[in-house]
Amino acid sequence: MTRARWAMVALVGVAVAAALTWTFLREPAAPAPPPGPVATVLGWTPQVSLLAGDGVGGLRDGAAAQAQFADPYGLALDAHGVLYVADAGDNNRIRRVFPDGRVDTLAGQGEGWRDGPAPQAQFNTPSGIALDGAGNVFVADTGNHVIRRIGIDGVVSTIAGDGTAGYADGPAAQARFDGPMGVAVDAGGRVVVADTWNDRIRVIEPDGQVRTLAGGDAPGNVDGAGVGARLDTPVALALDSHGNVLIADLLNAAIRRLAPDGTLDTLLARGSLLNGPLALAVTHDDVVYVSDFDGKVVQLSALGHVVDLTAASAQPRFSRPSGLALDADGGLYVSDAASYRVHRLRALAAGATPAPSLIGPAADAALPDTGGRWPLAPQLGWHEVVGTLGEVRGNFSGESRHHLHDGFDIRGDVGQTVLAMADAKVSSPLPSWSVGGQAEGLSLDRLRYIHMKVGRDARDRAFDARWPQLRDLDGKLERVRVRRGTRFKAGEPLGSINRMAHVHLSVGAGGFQRNAVALGFVGYADSFAPRITDVAVLDDLDQPIKAGANGRVPIPRVGPGVQIVVEAWDQVDNNLPRRRLGAYQVGYQILDAAGTPLAGYEQPRFNIVFNRMPREDSATVVAYAPDSGITVHGSAVTRFRYLVTNTVRDGLVETGRWQPEALPAGDYIIRGSARDYTGNEAIGERELKVTVLP
Repeated sequence: MTRARWAMVALVGVAVAAALTWTFLREPAAPAPPPGPVATVLGWTPQVSLLAGDGVGGLRDGAAAQAQFADPYGLALDAHGVLYVADAGDNNRIRRVFPDGRVDTLAGQGEGWRDGPAPQAQFNTPSGIALDGAGNVFVADTGNHVIRRIGIDGVVSTIAGDGTAGYADGPAAQARFDGPMGVAVDAGGRVVVADTWNDRIRVIEPDGQVRTLAGGDAPGNVDGAGVGARLDTPVALALDSHGNVLIADLLNAAIRRLAPDGTLDTLLARGSLLNGPLALAVTHDDVVYVSDFDGKVVQLSALGHVVDLTAASAQPRFSRPSGLALDADGGLYVSDAASYRVHRLRALAAGATPAPSLIGPAADAALPDTGGRWPLAPQLGWHEVVGTLGEVRGNFSGESRHHLHDGFDIRGDVGQTVLAMADAKVSSPLPSWSVGGQAEGLSLDRLRYIHMKVGRDARDRAFDARWPQLRDLDGKLERVRVRRGTRFKAGEPLGSINRMAHVHLSVGAGGFQRNAVALGFVGYADSFAPRITDVAVLDDLDQPIKAGANGRVPIPRVGPGVQIVVEAWDQVDNNLPRRRLGAYQVGYQILDAAGTPLAGYEQPRFNIVFNRMPREDSATVVAYAPDSGITVHGSAVTRFRYLVTNTVRDGLVETGRWQPEALPAGDYIIRGSARDYTGNEAIGERELKVTVLP
């Protein structure tokens, strides 16, 4: 090899060595950037778990399961996993739920309007709540008509509003709001306000100026810009990733969107799954969670898909889900205001079944303290009862089993004044409804008074300033706008009886109504034993199985079983003799041919008990046989025919049958049973002789 070739080989070797040295000694490559946030799944199955609250209205800090709230409304979650709760009602405090489950009070003591150190500050019906990037807490102080801030220094201050209900833009201290319920803070420190009873969206600028972003001088449903747009009772706000303000527009049953350029449009219109949106929360990829008056929690995707997360759940819906918040893991927090609880929803694996959870108010929670009063004068004297909880009701369109009666009816004269039964505070953002309609009513804390002209006498004159009336251009009454946070004392007038000639009294949270008899009305007595008029069994087509020549009803020993029907009715003392009321509890026993109860039937199986309303719409046809109905809704006679092999009690709704396959063929007796709330045992045609076939 020539010297030139050796030089070339050496040069190549040096180059290779240098390359290898650089390869092995260079710094390692930078790691790949972490993946972005996971896209929000639509239609996930939620497992509801109790975060805090024992289901009893009250004030108690401490361990989550023993904590008590009065009206847990708005929610906000900070970066450390601390959940802030605006607790209104009689508490008027801002509470916190820590990741370890501990509940404490951040600010507030008693109802009022006082700035200063958080423990001495006062609020009046705080509703919406929000956090800024520094950790300051902003509160829509509804009853005081102002916006408050709890600083990270622990001092509460009023940032806008002069405490008088009204409408005025300008410097914060002179601005006026009317019952603001929603609040949000954007990245620039602007505080956006849902000015509820002004039907406007307002903003508090960092320089302290208040101005109107959208909405005019009357409620309506108009997209557009500025004062040309119209909203109707906006109650909650949230911000999406594009700086849009999303609005829960309550009485328009819509989700509206206010763009940074000031234009308002409708993201989700009336006629969707929503019935009165209450609260909003938005994910990083702009999936919107909405809760509503029906107790649903709905997902709305950026592409317009609408999914009811609570539709497939085996658990009941919430009673009034007034606040929503999201954590970094996609967990959803819900404040169920009328049940005094806060929950967390997390996604289950595909195909998994949710476990039961404590939803709704505690079953043994104390009822309102009415002192035995009736809603009519004399409040401490007897009145005729014309309807009880759980009775079958029709719909005036031929369906006799349309719904269950959810209250207690007290007869009165048309135009008679309806009176408050207890001291109470308006907690619902929609406390009155159906003005001029037969079902017009008022929700006052845990009592609802229905079939009256709300807040006015028989001539439609308002009782006082607490009952503002909204009229159209022709002077026709459109609405009575009772503000959340308004207080009434026992004995004060609430309305006047309309053409229905009775007051329908409903007790407890919607969907969890309790039997009003438990209120203990002065002068109410029931010494009348319920009457059973028939016991029957139905086949697979819901037809009665007729007795044979021997007078006994033949029942197959094997097969799907049969349904047992007990027809019964009740009365109470001093009622008109023609007045038939539903039974409080109904059941059955199985006896041998000699009349001795079989094992397991020593006591009646009371599967139908109207101590509490069920939430399922199916409860009516589960509790009542097809030929049940009342004369008001088209039935020839009032008949309560109870399907006692089904279960409707304690809020549960289940179907069932009597299956005699474990019994020897032979003769037996089915005995119907019924009891009223006082404990009187039914009399009448209680027994049906049957033969179980071989």
